[in-house]
Amino acid sequence: MTAFNPDSALQKLTSRLRIRQLTLLLQIEQHKSLTRAAEHLASSQPAVTQALAELEELFGMPLFDRSTRGMTPTTLGRIVLGYARSIVEDLGHLVSDVEAVLAGRAAHIHLGVVPFVPSRLLAAAIERTRNEGEQRVSVTLHEGTSEQLLSRLQDHTLDLVIGRASTAMDPAQVSMEILYRQPPRLIAGRRLAARLARVRLDWRRLSELDWVLGAPHTPIREQVASIFLGAGTAPPIPLTESYSSRLIGEVVAAGERTVSIVPADIAEELVRVTGVLIVPYTFDWSLAPVALFRRAAGRRPVDQLFAVSLRDLLRENLVH
Repeated sequence: MTAFNPDSALQKLTSRLRIRQLTLLLQIEQHKSLTRAAEHLASSQPAVTQALAELEELFGMPLFDRSTRGMTPTTLGRIVLGYARSIVEDLGHLVSDVEAVLAGRAAHIHLGVVPFVPSRLLAAAIERTRNEGEQRVSVTLHEGTSEQLLSRLQDHTLDLVIGRASTAMDPAQVSMEILYRQPPRLIAGRRLAARLARVRLDWRRLSELDWVLGAPHTPIREQVASIFLGAGTAPPIPLTESYSSRLIGEVVAAGERTVSIVPADIAEELVRVTGVLIVPYTFDWSLAPVALFRRAAGRRPVDQLFAVSLRDLLRENLVH
C-alpha cells in the first residue's frame, strides 16, 4: 500500500473520489460486513471489496479493522466517515434547496431549537425571513437538547441551531453568537402562587412541593439541583419530567401543589397560554445564554437572512 502524500492528496481526492464510494463507507460502517453492505447496495462482494481497497490505497492507510466481530473503523476511518456523512447530508440539503426553488421558494432551512426558546420569537423570525427574501423560505424545526442539536449541526443534518451557549465547540468548525440571557422564574398555579408570594423564599419548603422539571442532565435541571444542594437541601425528585415547555405549564396549572422553574420569557409565555402565575422570587443565578450556532464554513445566504432577522427582532424587543 503506497504512502499518503500530502502534496498530491487534494488532487487525488478531487479527481478520483466518488460519492458512491462515500456511500459504500457508510454502509460498511452500518452493517460491519462487506457481504451485507454489498447486499444493501445491490452489488457483489468482490466489487465492494475492490472499491474499499481502492479507497484505502487512495488514503494510504486502512479505513477499517477486520475481526471476528465485524468491521470497525480505524482512527483514520472515523475521520473519513465523519466527512462522508457531512457530504452525503449536504447533498440531501442540495436536493431540498432545488425542490424549494422549483416550488417557488428560496431555500429550505433545517433549524434546531432547544424547547425553552419562546415560540413567538421563532414564529416572528421565520415570518420575517420569508418576507425579507425575494422568494418564500420553508423551514423544518427540530427540537432536542443543545448537545444533540450541535452534534447534528456538525454532521450537516441541521443548518442552524438555537441553543445554550457552550465553550465545548471547536470555533474552526462552528461559530457561536450570543443572542440573549434568560433569568429563571418559579411558576405555580394561581392559588399556590398567591400563597408562596406571601412568604419568604425557603428552599426546604419548596422541595416538599410537587415538581415538574426537564429531562436529567439538561442545563436547567442541573442548576436547579445545585441550588437546592447549595441551600443544604436535597433536590426534589420530580413527579413529572418533560422537555416540552407547554406541557410543563399545563401540568403546573392543573396541580394544587405543583411548581417548576423555567426561563423568564418562557414563564411569561406560559402565563398567557396556560394560566400559571410567576412567583415573585429573585434568584441569584442564571442559565447559560441562548446562542445561535452556525457552521463556520459553507454558509448559505438564506441562513444569513434568518440570523439577521432573529438579531433584528431581539434588538427591537430590547428597544421597545
